[in-house]
Amino acid sequence: MTKDELTIESLLDLSKTLAAGIFEGLTYPWEALPKIKDYILSLGPTLDKNEYDQIGEDIWVAKSAKVAPTASLNGPLIICPGAEVRHCAFIRGSAFVGCNCVIGNSTELKNCIIFEGAQVPHYNYIGDAILGYKSHLGAGAITSNLKSDKSLVTIPLDEGRLETGLKKFGAIVGDNVEVGCNSVLNPGTVIGRGTNVYPLSMVRGAVPPGSIYKKQGEVVQKR
Repeated sequence: MTKDELTIESLLDLSKTLAAGIFEGLTYPWEALPKIKDYILSLGPTLDKNEYDQIGEDIWVAKSAKVAPTASLNGPLIICPGAEVRHCAFIRGSAFVGCNCVIGNSTELKNCIIFEGAQVPHYNYIGDAILGYKSHLGAGAITSNLKSDKSLVTIPLDEGRLETGLKKFGAIVGDNVEVGCNSVLNPGTVIGRGTNVYPLSMVRGAVPPGSIYKKQGEVVQKR
């Protein structure tokens, strides 16, 4: 993939998130990751009080959202209308949960934006990541957000490595992506729109849109 295929416009439909404003003036979606906390803190107080309740310090939850009493919610946090947060979900903070999303049992969120209709329904970890519209991570699939040597994350591309300047960067998952069960998205993974990732995959780098990721080095275009 090239740098042009990693832009916000190439990966994400900004009409499918109330957090669209965070991407203004940016080129690549991961540039929004350091801005999530402050963006939620600025947006939360402006939300319609007829639609949202402020249930704790820096926590805004839509009245139509379903939140299990066993879920742990920590701010800054916005949960949008129609979202479902299930039993024992752990939201550590700096999380934006879009409309009609599913955050499943024992799933953990930290510093992330989840676009409308996205689902992380079973035992997922989403850290320093952005999940696009109607993306879906199978049971046990996680975003690994820190390299073992703690160095800055880079993305290998056709024209060389692209520096992100980030020490913590999990993944950017494009719109309508399906990630199979128990897959690991290594730091700096970017998956293009409409791609399917096989279960038990170890994904690294950029994966083209409209493809099937079978294993490292074996990626085919959908017919």
